Amino acid sequence: MTDTHNRTEGDINLSAARQEWYAVMSDEDTATYLEADASCFLHQALSTPCLDVLVESEGIYLTDMQGRKYMDFHGNNVHQVGYRNPYVLQKVKEQLDILPFSPRRYTNLPAIELAKKLGDLMPSDLQRVLFAPGGTSAISMALKLARIVTGKHKVISLWDSFHGASLDAISAGGELDFRKDMGPLMPGVERIPPPMTYRGPFAAAGNGDLAYADYLEYVIEKEGDIGAFIIETIRNTDVQIPSQAYWDRVRAICTKHRVLLILDEIPIAFGRTGKMFAFEHYGIEPDIICLGKGLGGGVMPIAAIVARESYNVAKDVSLGHFTHEKSPLGSVAALAMLEFLEQNHILAKVADDALFMEQELGRLKDNFPLIGDVRGVGLLWGIELVKSRKTREKAVREAEAVMYECLKNGLSFKVSQGNVVQLSPPLTISREELQKAIHILANALETVS
Repeated sequence: MTDTHNRTEGDINLSAARQEWYAVMSDEDTATYLEADASCFLHQALSTPCLDVLVESEGIYLTDMQGRKYMDFHGNNVHQVGYRNPYVLQKVKEQLDILPFSPRRYTNLPAIELAKKLGDLMPSDLQRVLFAPGGTSAISMALKLARIVTGKHKVISLWDSFHGASLDAISAGGELDFRKDMGPLMPGVERIPPPMTYRGPFAAAGNGDLAYADYLEYVIEKEGDIGAFIIETIRNTDVQIPSQAYWDRVRAICTKHRVLLILDEIPIAFGRTGKMFAFEHYGIEPDIICLGKGLGGGVMPIAAIVARESYNVAKDVSLGHFTHEKSPLGSVAALAMLEFLEQNHILAKVADDALFMEQELGRLKDNFPLIGDVRGVGLLWGIELVKSRKTREKAVREAEAVMYECLKNGLSFKVSQGNVVQLSPPLTISREELQKAIHILANALETVS
């Protein structure tokens, strides 16, 4: 196994617990391929060294070289309709035999159909679409379009936010792992605290998360030339769910000051929250929305922005102009994913699953003092682990121990912010599989507590 003792990249993937995890696997072939991976790829935070070597995926499961199966409650947010969804795969295979690639100067029927479909799903005049190969590029296009529409280059974003890994996206984002050692970034970005009611600078203010909205207006008025506010409708990583009052106030502030509201729903759109789009929970409208990840049905990389009709004013500027901008394969995969959601009534299923998750995770909180907070919507849930409910001190080592104990028993998920167990399974998961996952988690909490 590659020596990782002196490396600095990553968080939980370089700890002593990770080394113990490799010992649990104790498989020579797996160790050999992990070593090969470490010797071939540039190392980077959050992904080096890798956890395991996968050979297959299907439904909610990942399978490694030993035949070990993991219930995947992370999936990088691409697995809304499950892995190797037969309906999506069939549509992609059919397209592969007809038109697998469309050069940029041409259009194609799947791309036009998908653009129309996304416009039909949006409210009012959110009708203009651009595609991109990935979510980071969608963020880039949205930021560029906002400059053209408003004539202002300054942007407000949130600390701890993630909007992609390119230089412009990390300039707008608020996670240190992506910005450290990068030197000068895109100018004109002002960051404010994210709306948090359990933890955060205004958590004890006594007025919910409205103080965060007030601070947004304060910065807009002080700075004077803000063009856009970019934010996840519901923050995916540690599942921060703003109140209705917060979003009503934010939408009013942006409208009042002529600031474009850019919603990043790249990880949480397409049913994750029980609605097609998370903003539907609040009855608000974005000015630009960024989509990606699950848009490709867990098969093809594709992302998009959808903007207001009146923002079609950039004809002299290349906002994207990507080689795979109008991918027929990506478009077909996206259309199939949307059709699958609709034909199988997945949104209603997820809303029902949410009630079950709320009840079951509430029981875990009652039984384990290690759990300080449980929050969620649809099939997106965060369990915040603390050393004491009184102090709310993060239980970082405990969260890591819970994760590895769950991995040993076939449940995979992500730990965010050091102490938040984030659960986001495929939306196709059965009730029995959900119950099994919660049972594995309960046993892990019992072991660690």
